[in-house]
Amino acid sequence: MPVLGGRKWTWKLMRCLEGGPRRFSELRVPLVGITAKVLAETLRAMEHDGVVTRTDYDENPPRVEYALTPLGQSLLGPMDAVCAWSREHLAVLLEAREAFEREEQEERDE
Repeated sequence: MPVLGGRKWTWKLMRCLEGGPRRFSELRVPLVGITAKVLAETLRAMEHDGVVTRTDYDENPPRVEYALTPLGQSLLGPMDAVCAWSREHLAVLLEAREAFEREEQEERDE
């Protein structure tokens, strides 16, 4: 199921854009650790998927803004649901990870 697959920054960018259009430099501020190259690649992939639009303004200096499309906005509700599910089940998820890691360590120690 191809739903914005595999990009580390996609959900964070969606959250940055949910308040309205933002410029490239404005997006880098809350996304500590993202490089300009990765931000550009992620925005391009999101544009390709139809969840983000890029608007070039004929101004000097040039201005470009990114915004969520209606399709992108429609993902915010499901994202909220996934976040709520994660919060609700965090303890169980962490326990499962710890158990898995213990079992793997025991197998390596044998």
